[in-house]
Amino acid sequence: MPHRGGGATAVEPVAAPDIGLTEVRAAAARIQGAVIRTPTLFSDAVSRATGAKVWLKLDNLQATGAFKERGAANRIALLSAREREAGVIAMSAGNHAQAVARHAALAGIRATIVMPKFTPATKVVRTEGWGARVVLHGETLAEAAAHARDLALRESLVFIHPYDDPGVIAGQGTLALEMLEDAPEIDVLIVPIGGGGLITGCAAAALGLRPGMTVIGVEVEAYAPMAQRLAGQPVSVGGPTVAEGIAVRDVGELPFAWLRQHGIEVLVVPERAVEEGIALLAEGAKVVAEGAGAAALAAVLAYPQRFRGRSVGLPVCGGNIDARALSNVLLRQLLRDGRLLRLHFDIPDRPGMLAAISAKIADLGGNVIEVQHQQLFGAPTVQSTELHLMVEVRDAAQGQAIIAALEAGDFGVRRG
Repeated sequence: MPHRGGGATAVEPVAAPDIGLTEVRAAAARIQGAVIRTPTLFSDAVSRATGAKVWLKLDNLQATGAFKERGAANRIALLSAREREAGVIAMSAGNHAQAVARHAALAGIRATIVMPKFTPATKVVRTEGWGARVVLHGETLAEAAAHARDLALRESLVFIHPYDDPGVIAGQGTLALEMLEDAPEIDVLIVPIGGGGLITGCAAAALGLRPGMTVIGVEVEAYAPMAQRLAGQPVSVGGPTVAEGIAVRDVGELPFAWLRQHGIEVLVVPERAVEEGIALLAEGAKVVAEGAGAAALAAVLAYPQRFRGRSVGLPVCGGNIDARALSNVLLRQLLRDGRLLRLHFDIPDRPGMLAAISAKIADLGGNVIEVQHQQLFGAPTVQSTELHLMVEVRDAAQGQAIIAALEAGDFGVRRG
């Protein structure tokens, strides 16, 4: 459900940072040439599917596959000569790690990245590939963060926070600055929230360019700490989510204060909407997005009446999704849409039954893509066979026609 800023919290927050259009524009000048100015494209397919006029900001095309480069590049550009000599340190299990490592390498600065022990090896290798020293420590992000703070003190390193830093926040805001320059017709900006750095910077830029513009944040049901804190509720998070990039327990104090001061609304979306967003971007827009990168679209899918007919800007803020996870999401969506059928049969154990069923399906245009035929141990009696088929169809209507024809043929079909 939606939550709006203004609720009381148990702990008095820090003052809202002085971040506005001036700071974002200064960041844009600093990072020009170091960060890709990614395209903002109108998506006819996504617009037709949602009823909104949808513009996509493709920050999944950044060199490290995510928007995090903007904040990292700006923060590193702000380092003093002494700080550059000392080196930087960051804590991250993913996109921020690679962003800091890359831009430190481009600037000729030593970088140390602390990652939790559970971090996938591919992310560790990519981060090391940018020349960073990777330290694996702790079972959780919180433990990794505490160790990074300790190392920063012991080795006199500059700690670059992923979202609770004014320089990082201003850098992230360059995404919205570019988007609104390239698509001035946008009247609603929807931004995913993890720690809150991206939405704070984007809202600062958007409201500076167009006072009164609608800016909305998005969190997933399993991790909605910003919505909970803005509503004055205790934070309760946890559970599996494909949007691991925004699965954050503790939001930034600076972003929280800024969003509360400016009354930014936060929508909470179900996990299924995020999966639907990933699938729609892949199939409709031909864009690969990670869960966090599809969260803004998930808000449009979950609250269609809010955005129907409006010109909506959606940052595809990251594309670093595991190939297996993407495959699973797409297959699950095909099942939900009725374009894949799981059919189960208990049929007599006699020659030609499998061929007869396959022929009936083929006659109606279905394509059998998987067969499981249990003759020995799965069937209820020795006189019967258990058959499981996965069938590809054009749409749900064709699937229903195939099931009706199988039922009429007395094949005893049931849908799984």
